[in-house]
Amino acid sequence: MGIARKPLLFPALLLALLALTWTSCAGAATAKDGKFRGHVAMQRSLGKAKARASGRRPILWGALVGDQITGHQSPWDMGGPRQLEEMLGKRMSLIHFMAPFAHCSSSGCGYYRFPDGEMQTIRSHGSIPFFSWSSQAIPSTEVQPDYQLADVTSGRYDAYIRGWATDAKRWGHPFFLRFNWEMNGDWFPWAEGANGNRRGDYVRAWRHVHDIFGDVGATNAIWTWCPNVDFESKLQDLDSLYPGDDYVEWTCLDGYNAGTNPAKDERWRSFDQLYRRSYEEITTRIAPAKPMVLGEVASSEQGGSKAQWIADLLHALPNDYPKIRGLVWFDKFESGMDWPIETSAGAVEAFRTGIARPAYGSESG
Repeated sequence: MGIARKPLLFPALLLALLALTWTSCAGAATAKDGKFRGHVAMQRSLGKAKARASGRRPILWGALVGDQITGHQSPWDMGGPRQLEEMLGKRMSLIHFMAPFAHCSSSGCGYYRFPDGEMQTIRSHGSIPFFSWSSQAIPSTEVQPDYQLADVTSGRYDAYIRGWATDAKRWGHPFFLRFNWEMNGDWFPWAEGANGNRRGDYVRAWRHVHDIFGDVGATNAIWTWCPNVDFESKLQDLDSLYPGDDYVEWTCLDGYNAGTNPAKDERWRSFDQLYRRSYEEITTRIAPAKPMVLGEVASSEQGGSKAQWIADLLHALPNDYPKIRGLVWFDKFESGMDWPIETSAGAVEAFRTGIARPAYGSESG
């Protein structure tokens, strides 16, 4: 069954997003040296938007769509999202893509500017951009001496960050900014304890970048703090990694059920087994006032029923995880893992049935 197309960003979901963001930040913005921190732009218009966004707000949903459908990844090719939406019968609220600071080779480094064209492509599709930005260079390695967190805080990349933020302000529309995600692990060069980074460096770097955005007035960036799920209590403590309510608008979690896929040495885990512990820690103690989004979530087919796993996830969010107001499926094959929804007809049908519920946002709002 096809879905009706509309040329502009659907108003009800955008109002819901702004209302959720505004609610999470009310009272958090504090004056220091005459500058406001937090998402303080458009205060009067957002107040009106909040009043208009009545009733139960929908759960935003979407995906990072790889090249397995059309041969090219979104948003550079929007054929993948369109075909996935046709399978699922509903338009995505969010489309995820990512980029680092720079790309380097033997001839030097080039820096990625704010992707205004890609952002506008997503907006024109009727979705909200969900962008992951990392203070590293590609090819990515865990050791990058030129991209330590202290380099960010020291001002080494201020001109680049300021230009990026200025371009974001010029584009002018809301987008999620998931900066330096999964910081509680040890697999990225921005993690404390990796790449020469020391305790406290992560928060200092986050706040420094955030303050540059505040200085230039780029308040359309929705700052999204996204640790990895820690279901076995083996990762870094989150308390020392949280930048503070004045610097975060949405919290976030990443977590995958790898099942028994031989590409990873894991076992089958339910959504609740993966997410419950970290969800409770963040929503009851670290940032209880903030809405949460799942930044990367997916399941393998191997070791259990992927269709049932999806059905359980989409039932659990509106019923058992009230702070989760968005999810982004990792719809991409990576390192031998069968993450995409479309790996089986059963998985597609489970997702289609789950998001048909009114709890999940649609293109018509």
